[in-house]
Amino acid sequence: MIWLLGLLIGMMLAAAIAVLVLENHIAAVAATSIVSLALSVVFVLLRAPDVAMTEAAVGAGLSSLILALSLRRLGLWQIEGDKHPEIAKEGVDA
Repeated sequence: MIWLLGLLIGMMLAAAIAVLVLENHIAAVAATSIVSLALSVVFVLLRAPDVAMTEAAVGAGLSSLILALSLRRLGLWQIEGDKHPEIAKEGVDA
């Protein structure tokens, strides 16, 4: 069980560092949900299933949804190859 906890903590640290390093905002939101899901598994291993369900629902589900919707509202919702969405729209209209 100790090695599994170490693996989960390592995965959480890697995902948290990825949030800071990634330039793609969508990938950063996905990395934050990975941290929350790994933390919910840690809570299950620590025999706190109620806290694990709350962390999975709020941390991975609701927070990721709110972050993704705010990215879309701010206009930062971009796919990797879509660097300039307004230029692509002008090319379609012309």
